[in-house]
Amino acid sequence: MLAAMITDVDRDWLARAVDLARQALDAGDEPYGSVLVGADGTELFADHNRISGGDATRHPEFAIARWAAGNLTAQGRADAVVYTSGEHCAMCSAAHGWVGLGRIVYAASSAQIGRWRAELGHPPAAVNAIPVQDVVPGIVVDGPDEEQGARVKELVARMPR
Repeated sequence: MLAAMITDVDRDWLARAVDLARQALDAGDEPYGSVLVGADGTELFADHNRISGGDATRHPEFAIARWAAGNLTAQGRADAVVYTSGEHCAMCSAAHGWVGLGRIVYAASSAQIGRWRAELGHPPAAVNAIPVQDVVPGIVVDGPDEEQGARVKELVARMPR
């Protein structure tokens, strides 16, 4: 599907997602945060990475998919938007697709984050970065965003190696 343009409203929600990513980093986790916004523009659910306890599946996008599956109608999920600091991993992309969530807007792409991690000497991710559109056919995805992506890059630079 064709991507829409990132709007000022989208950028405000991306800033919220990146703030959550900063909270994750400050709590000892990897810096990723996401927000689920309903069709009426209200925040429905927000979370950040919680993998430091040993469960590598505790990504905010996965938590959003699980929450949405239990709390929204199929139409409500399709009309919702997920704003996230970093593009979904393959696991989170699949969860997003399986529950039928709508548009994704991200601050930084998986490819960007992978490059930054490599430049900073971080080990590679445990799974390959696959663009969301390669996992979820027809999904509308917008990103990266230059301003919020720069904030994500600063957070990645603060991650312990």
